[in-house]
Amino acid sequence: MRQWVEKARQGDAEAFAQLMAHCRGMAYAVSYDMLKDVHLAEDAVQEAFLEAYLNLQKLSEPAAFPGWFRTIVVRQCQRTLRRKRHPLLPLDEALQGLQNEPGAADILERKEAEQVLQSSVAALSAKLRVPVQLFYFYGYSLQEISGYLGTPVQTLKKRLHDARQKLKGTLPVADLASVFNLLYEGGGKMLHIVNGDVVGNMLKHGIVQGEVLVWREIYSSGPVFADLSGSRERAERARVLEATLGIPAGEYMTSCEEQERKLREYAQYDEVVLWFEHDLFDQSMLAYLLHWFKGQKLGRTKLSLLCIGEFPGIERFHGLGQLTPAQLGTLSGTWRTIGRPEIELGSELWQAYASPDPTRMADLLDQKNAELAASGLPFASEAFRTHLMRLPSVHNGLGIVEQATFDALASGAHTPLELFRQVTDTLHVLGMGDLEYWKVLRALTAGEHPLLHIEGVEGYTDFRQIPEFLNRRVAATALGQQVQEGAADRVLVQGIDEWYGGLHLQGREVPWRWDTEAEQLVPQLNTQ
Repeated sequence: MRQWVEKARQGDAEAFAQLMAHCRGMAYAVSYDMLKDVHLAEDAVQEAFLEAYLNLQKLSEPAAFPGWFRTIVVRQCQRTLRRKRHPLLPLDEALQGLQNEPGAADILERKEAEQVLQSSVAALSAKLRVPVQLFYFYGYSLQEISGYLGTPVQTLKKRLHDARQKLKGTLPVADLASVFNLLYEGGGKMLHIVNGDVVGNMLKHGIVQGEVLVWREIYSSGPVFADLSGSRERAERARVLEATLGIPAGEYMTSCEEQERKLREYAQYDEVVLWFEHDLFDQSMLAYLLHWFKGQKLGRTKLSLLCIGEFPGIERFHGLGQLTPAQLGTLSGTWRTIGRPEIELGSELWQAYASPDPTRMADLLDQKNAELAASGLPFASEAFRTHLMRLPSVHNGLGIVEQATFDALASGAHTPLELFRQVTDTLHVLGMGDLEYWKVLRALTAGEHPLLHIEGVEGYTDFRQIPEFLNRRVAATALGQQVQEGAADRVLVQGIDEWYGGLHLQGREVPWRWDTEAEQLVPQLNTQ
């Protein structure tokens, strides 16, 4: 927007036209909320654009344009209110005209849905009503609305949540989603893609309209490749996941084929909604799907995203699976349409993640941090930067997960269950499950030079077969204590065989480590 403002101030008519197109919906929402008449609102918006154009040189800071323009819109509306008013045109008729959908008035279900929703929204207070209109009716992002209304994003989130709660008093959750779907998608067929069976099962019980596809993958573990559709790549991934996580290779291959067959049917849906969270487990999954969609022709299919990292009333939000059906229902309809910019960014993230060169990810996060933060992928930077921290450190060869394990031991956690809970709570940004953590724990206890000892596990290769494993006592060995103190190096004494996305580290000499203090990758020049 800054570029449009700067060019418009230099007399670029096309740039000002882009500004008008971008801000028209926000201006109209505020104008109609004050004037309650579509014609008067349109006139006020046009007058506001003219006044803004004539006074653009007076705007000292281009970034302040949204709030400055809103002031002009409000002033124009106040002038209109002082004049003689014309008969009012109801908003539902105005929306039909704006949407330009022939025959909509003849569809009884749609008409009733519009009336119910419009009357419910109209009954909200102004501080709730305007954000709802801008966010849902006109599709502006929270950042855009914040700049226009001068209201902090967190406050807007709270107001939208409060508005949804009030609307639920008028409409059941499923009906609310249905009304929005009828209004904006024409009742189109929808596919919801989620990351877990718990969430998937809740969504299937009336929270959303359409079909639900549970995407079963753990891209945060095992080898990943830019193209996972190849038989060789998939077979290698299946082999490693079976060896390290205990997932049967045959079951994994079958599951992949079934879910990707369903994904390839995307064209039969009017909208595909991606439900994901803030952690690496989900962000890597989201990046993969966006990379996949980049290679498709979406045609009439709209791609939408619901991605959250917090929820009102939950102090430590780990994921959508924490929510009750009622809480999950409040998110229905809050997804946002994403376009080529997000799809391109997601594809870049996946290709960097799948690369054997970790500097691709580090450079991408440095170069596009601001772009990611302002996009529909605001959690990607933290998730993938934490991914890089999983690499062995320059200090003692422990990655962030292994280091957190020793820290948890030092703080009083002494069983696998206690360690799992404390480590995953500390590193919730990884979204690590029990299978992934047992793999880490097994590596620390294995070999001729173990760093940890678990009581009574000798002779077992699979922790799941050990009776009362979760409550066995865990302690650091003498060597483990040396590593913890930095007097010995885990990689040098134990060796390593681990995949970090597309990077495979093996042996006692590795090409890359992570410098915790400098927070950057460090190449190891002594490796061959």
